[in-house]
Amino acid sequence: MNISLKNNDTTSGIIKIEIGQSDYAEQVEKSLKNIRKKANIPGFRKGMVPMGMIKKMYGKQALAEEINKLVSEKLYHYIQENKLNILGEPLPNQTEQKAIDFNTQEEFEFCFDVALAPEIKIELSKKDKLPYYKVKIDDEMVSKQLDAYRANFGSYDKVDEVEEKDLVKGVIAELENGAVKEGGIVVEDAILMPSYIKNEEERKKFLGAKNNTVVIFNPNKAYDGAEAEIASLLKIDKSKVAETTSDFSFEIKEITRHKDAEMNQELFDKVFGEGIVTSEEEFKNKIVEALTEQYVPQSDFKFLEDAREMLVGKVGELKFADSILKRWLLVANEKNTPEKVEEDYPQIIKDLTYHLIKESIVKDNEIKVEDADVETFAKRVAKSQFAQYGMLSVPEDVLDNYAKDMLKNKQTLQNIIERAVEEKIAAWLKEQVELEEKEVSTEEFNKLFEQ
Repeated sequence: MNISLKNNDTTSGIIKIEIGQSDYAEQVEKSLKNIRKKANIPGFRKGMVPMGMIKKMYGKQALAEEINKLVSEKLYHYIQENKLNILGEPLPNQTEQKAIDFNTQEEFEFCFDVALAPEIKIELSKKDKLPYYKVKIDDEMVSKQLDAYRANFGSYDKVDEVEEKDLVKGVIAELENGAVKEGGIVVEDAILMPSYIKNEEERKKFLGAKNNTVVIFNPNKAYDGAEAEIASLLKIDKSKVAETTSDFSFEIKEITRHKDAEMNQELFDKVFGEGIVTSEEEFKNKIVEALTEQYVPQSDFKFLEDAREMLVGKVGELKFADSILKRWLLVANEKNTPEKVEEDYPQIIKDLTYHLIKESIVKDNEIKVEDADVETFAKRVAKSQFAQYGMLSVPEDVLDNYAKDMLKNKQTLQNIIERAVEEKIAAWLKEQVELEEKEVSTEEFNKLFEQ
């Protein structure tokens, strides 16, 4: 067997694989013997069919299968062994490939087009400047977060009289001529909040109502005919909302009022863990620290966006084997059309260029992401997700288990690996260039992503 690469230019080449009978004969013989063992042909016991008959019936099929397996194996082994950085997948050559006839040939030649990645060299210095945006955590943000924690860890007390933000539970019954309608809609465990009632007149019917009293109201008027809200309240299908226009009685069984948590040690412990902070001042400082940490991934993301523009500018316009890549895009996705590929190709090349730049940085600087890095990053993602719900003192074993469950999903695992790599690239870039740190408000920071 002989395998060689002929470079057309710096962007493409042709891999030629020449196969002789000695390369495949043994494997074809093994394949035919396996077929013979399983062959079920009338007139012969299983496994006793003459080998000559097996060769006549299945010889060409076995030959084709074994040669295809051999070609595939040797092709990818050659690419790996020679460290060829190819783009996409090898494609059958359309000009130099000779016709293949398994009926007559004993020697075969296969030719594959390959698109080669351009060589990239990134040179950076402190003369290169990149902005790094830090969000200023102001008193208003701290106050809102503090209020959110007090609300999240507050309590629910039963009261006797309805106020606007109370949770009212009871029995809803459809009325007809002022009485409960026979066979009408009845909901035993109905729940509503006056604050969500859109019609002011209907909302006022509940305000001041006492426990164990009955309120007569019209759901259709109360929610301005909103299908989702009415269907949810009355436990009916949305299609029946429009025809449900009658009054209903609401027999109040329970009134619950939310009460914010007190600013005390109990709240401090629930938010940040037992004994971590012991005063209101420490509590607020810890909130500033937590909010600052939450913005770091977004700051890094913006930093990498700006770095991308600079890095792409440094490498300039790269040359690619356009015709091969476009053929591969058509083969790789059956939904693609030549027209769609042409339309999307400029953006694909932009994304590919940046991908190759990142690959080059990782390779040239021996940046590695180990299993421990992936697990640590997954735990940080888990911690961030819990933090969104005000849960900042989640036990380590809970974070570990949550992170492990996340990593069982292949797509999630791949995303986290990519994000961990980008985090290390960002850290490397910060050491290479001069950072122009800029403190901005949340409004200014958010506008950066609108540009």
